[in-house]
Amino acid sequence: MAEMKVKLCGIELDNPIIPASGTFGYGYEFSEIYDINILGTFSFKGTTRDARFGNPTPRIAECTAGMINAVGLQNPGVERVISEEIPKMKKCFHKKVMANVSGFSVEDYAYTCQRLDGCDEIGWFEVNVSCPNVHGGGMSFGTSPEAAAEVTRAVKAVTTKPVFIKLSPNVTDIVAIAKACEEAGADGISLINTMLGMRIDLKTRKPVIANKMGGFSGSAIFPVAVRMVYQVAQAVNIPVIGMGGVSTAEDVIEMMLAGATAVEVGAANLIDPYACKNIIEQLPSVMKKYGIEKLSDIIGGVR
Repeated sequence: MAEMKVKLCGIELDNPIIPASGTFGYGYEFSEIYDINILGTFSFKGTTRDARFGNPTPRIAECTAGMINAVGLQNPGVERVISEEIPKMKKCFHKKVMANVSGFSVEDYAYTCQRLDGCDEIGWFEVNVSCPNVHGGGMSFGTSPEAAAEVTRAVKAVTTKPVFIKLSPNVTDIVAIAKACEEAGADGISLINTMLGMRIDLKTRKPVIANKMGGFSGSAIFPVAVRMVYQVAQAVNIPVIGMGGVSTAEDVIEMMLAGATAVEVGAANLIDPYACKNIIEQLPSVMKKYGIEKLSDIIGGVR
């Protein structure tokens, strides 16, 4: 029988499948169409210190083999997440959840993580220093090893749970940034976030989205994600969560061979809300096809 369990910083997951932040809300919407407890876990919507409406519309554009979004971290703010969203989530999801956190200053990150640290439902933090859709924060922290390390140290000083730092592919040397986060105390690395993209309307000759540029995601970025996961996994001694264009069980196997302990599924959830369910159901047959008995045995197994 196929063994799909993996361990993420000491916490066992039934399988490595994690819906990515921003594509799964706080889970309860998806629980209306299937039992989300079949998931390994999920990363809930990016949460900031204060409530955010996000960027002006239009803020989503389709493109070949992917999409561009510039939602801009729309969320109700950490206090309402604690008082309203997590209690609703708890009713339908009975495992530890991953809290995705973003900010516009080091103090923002630390405050939000400290407030969420007291929530028993949270198993890990995923600290987003890589969002390309906001001005004055997010990705600006993830493009410098020193800045990413500063955020890591600040968050680790106020939390008791494992901290994964989510990195941007929009950099020259992602390995240097990952290593700086590890040295600053990160328990793991998540990568990759979206790439920076743009579309232009030929009739109006204006950018399709109001923000002009946004995060490019979808199957088109998968080879870039696999390459970066491989590079980082080879360079650090902490677990890596791989993501970027994952849409099939075969993609999950490839990510894990590259070095990922767990795998997030993002844009595919917006195309098909059953994407993660389908991948989990298909994994045993794909494992059998490639002679894999335990998924944990193939992590970093590329030859």
